[in-house]
Amino acid sequence: MKKNTWTFSDSFIHGWAILTAFVTLILIWSGGLVTSKGVGMSVPDWPNTYGYNMFAFPISRWVGGIFYEHGHRLIATGVGVLTTVLAACLWGRETTGKIKAAGISAIIFIVLLLGVREMPVYLTCAVLALPMIAFGIFKFCRNPRDLRWLGVAVFSAVILQGVLGGLRVVWFKDQIGVFHGLLAQAFLLTLAILAVLTSRAFREGRWVAYMPDRTLAYMTLVTTIIIYFQLGLGATMRHEHIGLSIPDFPLAYGRVIPDTSAEAMAQINAARVQAGQPQTTAFQVWVQMVHRLTAVCILVGITMVFSRAWRTRQAAPIRRWAAVWLALVIVQVCLGAWTIWSNKAADIATGHVAVGALILVVGGLLSLRMFCGLRAGNFAWPDAPKHPLMNAA
Repeated sequence: MKKNTWTFSDSFIHGWAILTAFVTLILIWSGGLVTSKGVGMSVPDWPNTYGYNMFAFPISRWVGGIFYEHGHRLIATGVGVLTTVLAACLWGRETTGKIKAAGISAIIFIVLLLGVREMPVYLTCAVLALPMIAFGIFKFCRNPRDLRWLGVAVFSAVILQGVLGGLRVVWFKDQIGVFHGLLAQAFLLTLAILAVLTSRAFREGRWVAYMPDRTLAYMTLVTTIIIYFQLGLGATMRHEHIGLSIPDFPLAYGRVIPDTSAEAMAQINAARVQAGQPQTTAFQVWVQMVHRLTAVCILVGITMVFSRAWRTRQAAPIRRWAAVWLALVIVQVCLGAWTIWSNKAADIATGHVAVGALILVVGGLLSLRMFCGLRAGNFAWPDAPKHPLMNAA
C-alpha cells in the first residue's frame, strides 16, 4: 500500500468499524435493559429460543421479558456478523496470496463450525478464543500497522462473548454475567480504537495530539483504568442484584460511612423486610460504597484532566473531548443518583450503563491520542498534517 493513499476499501473498512462499534453500544444498552428488568432468564434455552431456531421464533410470541431477551440475542448476532466482516476485510486488505486465502478460509470455517449449534463446539471455540485474543493483541502491539491482528482479536472476542452470554443462561450463573459485561466494555473500546486507526485522519497524521503532555497523558490513562474497574463493580452489583443495598443517596443509611456491624445489619434487614425489600449483607453494602467512592475518584480525575488540558492550552480536539468527558461523567453521576432515588427504575439504570460505556470509550481514545503524541517525540502543529509517527501507516 502506498504511503498516504486512500481508497474506497479504506473508506468502507473505516465506516464498517464505526457501524460495528455503534451497534455494539446498542447491544450493551440492550443487555443493561435485560439485566435491569430482571428478564435474563425469560428465554431459558440457548442457542435456540423455546426450541425454535433463533431466527424462526414467531414474532407473535415476542411478549414481556421474551421481547427484551430475544431482541438482545438478535442484536448480538448482528454484532457477530459485523465483526466477522470487519476481521475478514482487514485480513484481506493487509495480506496477499496464500496468507490471504488461508486467513479468510479460517474465518469462514469457524463461522460454519459455529453453525453446527452444539454445546461442545461452542465450548471448544470459546476456549480457543482466549489464546487467539492474546495472540492477536500481542502481534498488533509488536507492529501497530498490522490492523489485521486486532481484527483477529475482536473476531475471537465476539465468539467468546457470545458463548459467555449463552452459558449465563444455560448454567444459570450470575458470575458469568459479570465477565460477560466486562468483556463487552473492552470489546466496545477495542472497536472504537479500530475505528480511529482505520480513519483517514489517523493515516494522514491529523489525529495526533499537537502538544504532548506526559503528565496529562498518564492522568488520562490512569483515570480510564479506574473507569474500567468501576464498570466491573457496576456489573457485579447488577448481576448479583445488590444495586440497592444502600437505598438512599448521597448518604448511606443516613450516615456518611454506614454502620455494618452485626447489630446494625440486623436492624437494616428488619427494616428492609418490613418495606418489602430483599435482605442484604455487609459485603454487599461495602461493594456499593466502593462504587460510590470510586465514582468520586473518577469525577475528580476527569475534572483534573479537563483543567490541565485547558490550562496548558492543549490542542482544540483535546480540550473539546476533555470537556465532553467531563460532561458525560456529570451526567453519569446524576443518573447514578437517579437510579437510587427511582428505586432502580430499569430505564434510568440502563442509561447509567450506556453512559458508563461512553465514558470508557472517550477516556480510552483520549489516552490513545495523547500517547501517540508522546511517542512522536516532537510537536506537530494543527497546520502540519504530516506527522512522522503516522505517515508510515
